[in-house]
Amino acid sequence: MTSAFHSLLRRGLGAAIAVGLTLCLILTAFGNSVEAARSGMSGNYVNDTVSVAQKLEETIALPNDSENRSTAEDEALKLITDYISRYRNRSEVNGTVSFTTMQTALNSMAGHYKTFANRPLPDDLKDRLSKELTKAEMIVTREG
Repeated sequence: MTSAFHSLLRRGLGAAIAVGLTLCLILTAFGNSVEAARSGMSGNYVNDTVSVAQKLEETIALPNDSENRSTAEDEALKLITDYISRYRNRSEVNGTVSFTTMQTALNSMAGHYKTFANRPLPDDLKDRLSKELTKAEMIVTREG
């Protein structure tokens, strides 16, 4: 009788664990989609590209001694991550010249901010980023 009870208890515990793990997986999936919805991207590639390019150009234009530079750089990194995460895996977008140009600029900017967190963007990098962001903005408006 004791072994039957242990067997029943073991089955019940196994089922409870399985249900608990299933619920965790389901809730995690929903949690990720909610987080993606909060990214600030509209889902319209043309509008998002223009918006991101303009916001990053504003960040690049900030003076090196600006009090808001650190906050602006953190926001730029979040924006870059949101943009790349949203469009990198979309085959209708990731093969376009505008996306490739944007990705090059975004990788350069994020790389500098992550590697040299306390240093402002060098002038030559600022110039290159401005040119690439402007180019991507012009291309995407023609493509879209």
